[in-house]
Amino acid sequence: MEVCQTIAGIREYVRRARERGAVGLVPTMGYFHEGHLTLMREAAKVCPTVVVSIFVNPLQFGPTEDFRDYPRDSERDLALARETGVHAVFMPDTAEMYPLSPALYVEVERMDTVLCGRSRPGHFRGVATVVAKLFNIVRPDSAVFGQKDAQQLQIIRRMVRDLNFDLEVRAVPTVRDSDGLALSSRNIYLNAEQRVAATVLFRSLETARRAIQSGERSRPAIEKIMVETISAEPLAELDYASVYRLPDLEPVDSLDGELILAVAARFGKARLIDNITMRIPG
Repeated sequence: MEVCQTIAGIREYVRRARERGAVGLVPTMGYFHEGHLTLMREAAKVCPTVVVSIFVNPLQFGPTEDFRDYPRDSERDLALARETGVHAVFMPDTAEMYPLSPALYVEVERMDTVLCGRSRPGHFRGVATVVAKLFNIVRPDSAVFGQKDAQQLQIIRRMVRDLNFDLEVRAVPTVRDSDGLALSSRNIYLNAEQRVAATVLFRSLETARRAIQSGERSRPAIEKIMVETISAEPLAELDYASVYRLPDLEPVDSLDGELILAVAARFGKARLIDNITMRIPG
């Protein structure tokens, strides 16, 4: 496995690797868990060469967020990537990615004003900008993302369409622990009590799913179910519990078509998100 810390280095690696065929990219911020490894395996299914990027992107963190404290363990990450069969890791520092203070960004319209965008202004501008840079640097044939970060996934898909990136975006279902908690690098922030409490996110989604399957079609009623379920957990500080239409995160009145049920809450230091998607006949 090759480790590249410069843009020139990863470009040269990819140039040589194209002799084997398509190149897949898995963009990450590191501190790998099974969810990340699942993305790498998915990329390997369709591409003979898999490149993983590890970069904690300062543009997507707000001034009071956990950029400095975000968990990092590059040696462990490299070992896991190697064991998973990754061919190259692009691991630049901030100066390599942003040698000058950025003057241009990828601006996101409307899709960043709902869900996480409400409480994290500027976050998705930072995400879209760094992912666009990674696409231009690596020029992959496929890029793989997790469904857990559903708003990010939809914004990136729209960016690829609107800006004519010549690649396929592949999505992988959320990877969960046995109790339903979605895997996240930020789960490390949870103490034992908060870890148990955090399972309320998936329980709220499953409760709402069962209500829809039983015939409930009122968006306010479904959102109320999720809010009340999460609010009943003393260690949870609710951020949102919402239903939107996919793929463009449009508001809905009645529940039909392709929908996302999404929740976010804070448990101590950890702000966690989760979601499920449903297709409801009209």
